[in-house]
Amino acid sequence: MEYLHDVWVNWFEGEENGYGVSYFHEWRKTDRIELLDQVPLLYITGELYDYIENDMQDLPKQLLDKIHKRAYILKGQVRTVLDYTCIVTNGNGIIALDTIGYQIPIRKSRLIPRQEQIVYDMVKDKQEEIFKVPTKRYEKEHHILSMRPELVFGLTRKERQLKQVLMMALDQLRTTNNIEELRYWLTEWNPKKYPYIRFMNEEDVWHALYDGLKNSWSTVHEELGSKLIKGHPFLERMWELEQNQGKDTTRLR
Repeated sequence: MEYLHDVWVNWFEGEENGYGVSYFHEWRKTDRIELLDQVPLLYITGELYDYIENDMQDLPKQLLDKIHKRAYILKGQVRTVLDYTCIVTNGNGIIALDTIGYQIPIRKSRLIPRQEQIVYDMVKDKQEEIFKVPTKRYEKEHHILSMRPELVFGLTRKERQLKQVLMMALDQLRTTNNIEELRYWLTEWNPKKYPYIRFMNEEDVWHALYDGLKNSWSTVHEELGSKLIKGHPFLERMWELEQNQGKDTTRLR
């Protein structure tokens, strides 16, 4: 088995979509970056790589058995073994994963560019290992709280995070489904349509609001989001944290 040593990781927990696992240039000084003293490397098929990067399902038992207690983390002078941690690549993308003792990739991380190149060099001219995907493959379902990749393509980490909070606020708005409230927010978003909005029903207003907000990101999105989260302490806190941390990035050499 191939191993990498002295690997910097920046764990993103509970991310089912690969776009939620930020690349190195978007890492921040406030992120909890850790050093893996040793970690196994697996060269896998594109299907399994996509399954790992863009979902949170059970990993193949054969894969788990192969990496069991093969990785170590270094904190200070203390070297600690990890149950199920590895780096996987399909030759085009790379992601590190840690199950924290479970069977699903709870935590995921990208690598720094120098170590990415090492991975690509290590698997060059090698044969993929075959691990059976444990569940029947299906087309991944995206929804308001798990946006399709094209809806966040090209956005910065800050913009992706703010958009996620905005979608959470919209989801709460949809759950309440108050027609007057829906009309108010659609008018805030598109005041020119007010003469028509006041005659629209809940379903039409909702779709007009969501369809208008789901694409891209702009200062208008951000302004509406900052208003929409008011009165929701959890969302307000998330929004505030992202605004404060959005300009903070770090570099490792």
